[in-house]
Amino acid sequence: MEVSKWDYWVEEALSRLESLKLLRSVRPINVGDKLNSNASPLDEFQLFDGLRQWDRVSVEVEISESTFHQWLNDIPSCGDTAMPGAGEANEVAGSLHCRKLLLFSGNDYLGLSSHPTVRMAAVKAALEHGMGPRGSALICGYTDHHRLLEICLAELKKKEDCLLCPTGFAANMALMVTLGSIASLCASNKKPQRDEKIAVFSDALNHASIIDGLRLAERKHCIEVFVYQHCDMSHLDTLLSACTMARKVVVTDSLFSMDGDFAPMVGLVQLRKKHGFLLIIDDAHGTFVCGQDGAGVAHEFGCESEVDICVGTLSKAAGCHGGFIACNKRWKQLIMSRGRSFIFSTAVPIPIVAAAHAAVIVAKGEAWRRKAIWERVQDFRNLTGIPITSHIISLVIGSEEKALQASRHLLKSGFHVTAIRPPTVPPNSCRLRITLTAAHTKEDVNKLVVALSYCINLQDISAHCSSPHPRL
Repeated sequence: MEVSKWDYWVEEALSRLESLKLLRSVRPINVGDKLNSNASPLDEFQLFDGLRQWDRVSVEVEISESTFHQWLNDIPSCGDTAMPGAGEANEVAGSLHCRKLLLFSGNDYLGLSSHPTVRMAAVKAALEHGMGPRGSALICGYTDHHRLLEICLAELKKKEDCLLCPTGFAANMALMVTLGSIASLCASNKKPQRDEKIAVFSDALNHASIIDGLRLAERKHCIEVFVYQHCDMSHLDTLLSACTMARKVVVTDSLFSMDGDFAPMVGLVQLRKKHGFLLIIDDAHGTFVCGQDGAGVAHEFGCESEVDICVGTLSKAAGCHGGFIACNKRWKQLIMSRGRSFIFSTAVPIPIVAAAHAAVIVAKGEAWRRKAIWERVQDFRNLTGIPITSHIISLVIGSEEKALQASRHLLKSGFHVTAIRPPTVPPNSCRLRITLTAAHTKEDVNKLVVALSYCINLQDISAHCSSPHPRL
């Protein structure tokens, strides 16, 4: 790929921003007196060699009896639940009946949200610094804790640098809007001509954050979006070949959140070499789960050097909160200067950043957690005969009512599995979305499969039968 072209366009955009005095910087506030990125992680963070009781906290949950019945009867709720009155509080305290459920619908894939090392990192930071400076990263919210986490994530993703964002959603929004800004900054006139715009090719089933970011950039008349059929490299190749615009970008989820299938990374790399586009992946569901040390889907497929920009999240397998964009330093500076969802959001609180940093270290060091996930995937495959390929299982049922009935049956059987309905998925492709984690045991999976066999036909159901309906 002619990387120099994109380097040139990014440099041109940055030069334009500098001339307009719109180039922005983050300047870390030092709050930690013992931060040392060169210290051995093993010296500071405790690691464990197998499942412990605290891991179960991430999959064993409780709901109130009123919430249970509301869910069972599909009664709309804004989060309200039956609570004792002021005079009854002392009598009922500690005796309010709750339903215990086994969670098979969360995204805490490694079970790190309950890890003692992650919890202690948050507690220690909160005791020492409170929430930290409250402001956007460009004002005062960016600290040495944030910088240390960025360095750690850049190293994981084998990229020059990284930009920490408030959420994964905000990260994608910032990046998509920044893409469009290149066209406006490099345009010969105030409004980009068609051949000066950015041509963005987006998978039909990309995450809503990508879609919303592209919609916003489209409204500014800076990009033109082409939606290719889900994971269809032939269709993508046809669209790329027919496009005469010079600035081409392909953006895709690496592991699709509602279908559990992987993007065809090898095929994307081959097309990248042929057409010279910028390749962006959203590795939200693959980071810390796939690849060596949890480096992600691109590493799993041996093509991380071919991915130009990698977006990720800290709210799934890391068990914390926040998002990030792993890229080179020039891209980082451009996103910092143009990505409005980054610029105008308050920075992530220090305790969350400290917890996320600990989670990265634990995820790297406790490789048994990744192994456990893939063992559970194999268990489910063996028990059902459904050829699932990841820890995200999409059991497509069809109608909304059938999906709700199946979810209710699982609820009564003690499992937290929600029915996924439109607009999240296309009509008549309603499903049960099941997620497997390192905190689940083989016995958990056995019990789930037994419950499933009473509400759906596992022999007939397809684990992956999405229609390529564009969501743009």
